[in-house]
Amino acid sequence: MSTSSIDRRSARAGLAGSVAVVTLVLTAACTSTGTSNTPPASVPATTPSPFPVSMSPVGAWGDTNDATVPSLSLAADGTLSGTDGCNRLIGRWEDEGGGRIEFDDVASTRMACGGVDTWLSALDEATIDGDTMTVLGDDDVVIGTLERTG
Repeated sequence: MSTSSIDRRSARAGLAGSVAVVTLVLTAACTSTGTSNTPPASVPATTPSPFPVSMSPVGAWGDTNDATVPSLSLAADGTLSGTDGCNRLIGRWEDEGGGRIEFDDVASTRMACGGVDTWLSALDEATIDGDTMTVLGDDDVVIGTLERTG
């Protein structure tokens, strides 16, 4: 047997071992995600909203199926997503008591869309009255309203 034959066999054995290790690592990673109902440590546990059910901010506000009009979706875990009619919005919301919510850490894309009033991107707080969310900007100035759609 020549030295080159031994070197090729050793190389193939090394490659096969490397493939096996990578496969094992990927399999372990795939099976360790998505099987737990426990949220990651960075996600706070959902707490009951102090809002009466009829005033709960959780749900869809505005037409969330039409990205060309302002809308927000508020989740029970305190996260939000939406659009100002042009740009996508993501962030967090928090109960301030008295029918008021505050928006925090809201980020937005920065696309230029002609003829679109992007008032919702200036949100700071909101009040809920029945099926109407009144959105406030800085200094509690009313910048618009959204109707509950879901």
